[in-house]
Amino acid sequence: MLASLRAVLALGGVAALAAGCQGTVSRDAPLHPVQNMDFQAKFEAQEANAFFPDGRGMRPRVAGTIPRGGLKDDLHRDWGQSADGTWATTLPPGMELSAELLARGRDRFDIYCAPCHDATGSGKGIVVERGMTPPPTFHQDRLRKFSVGQFYDIATHGVRSMRGYAAQVPTEDRWAIAAYARALQLSQYARLEELPPDVAAKNGWKAPEKAPVVLPPEPPAKAPAAAKTASTAAPQGK
Repeated sequence: MLASLRAVLALGGVAALAAGCQGTVSRDAPLHPVQNMDFQAKFEAQEANAFFPDGRGMRPRVAGTIPRGGLKDDLHRDWGQSADGTWATTLPPGMELSAELLARGRDRFDIYCAPCHDATGSGKGIVVERGMTPPPTFHQDRLRKFSVGQFYDIATHGVRSMRGYAAQVPTEDRWAIAAYARALQLSQYARLEELPPDVAAKNGWKAPEKAPVVLPPEPPAKAPAAAKTASTAAPQGK
C-alpha cells in the first residue's frame, strides 16, 4: 500500500513538472548554483576604469617588452629575407619541401586565398564574381618572378587592398601557402622534361613528336653580272 502511494505521488510530481514546463515563460534569471567565476569583478574590452589617470580599462604594452611568442628575430623564417636583405628563394632551415607541405599549403590556400584568387591563382575568385576588384593573376610575368620569400611576406603583411594573415595563419602555414603558390605558377608553365619520369608515364604524358624541318629550296644562283668595259676615246692631236 505504501509503495503504491509513493509510486502515485512520484508519477504525479513528474506530471506536474512536465505540465509546468509547457508554454510557461519566466522573466526571472535562471538558477546558477555553480558560479565558476562567471560573475567576478572584471573590466571588459574598451570599458572605462577610473583607477587609471587616462580612464581606460585596457592598458598599453609596457615600453621595451615583447609578449611571449612575439620575438621575430629570424630574418629568413619570420621576414622571408636572406642574410643580405633580399627575398629568400628557399624555405627556412628545418622546413622541407614535400608533398605533405604542399598538401597543407593547398588546404590553407583554399580557405584563406581562393575566395579572391580562385583555386588556380588566376584572380577570379567567388568574391570577384560579387563585384570585388580582381587581384592580379599569379601567372603574369611580374608575379612569376616573385620568390617564395616574397609570397610569404605578402601572406604575412598583405599588399595594397589585401590584408595580412599573420593573426589567423601560423608562420609554418604561411610558408606552406607560399610554396603552394609557387607550385601553382609552375603548374601552368612546367615542361614535360621537368616532371619525374614515373609521373609522366603514369598519366600517359608524352612530348609531342617534332615534325621534320623542311627547308625551302634554295633559289637558283644568279649569273655573274657582265663586267663593264670602260670606253676609251682616241686621243685627239693638237
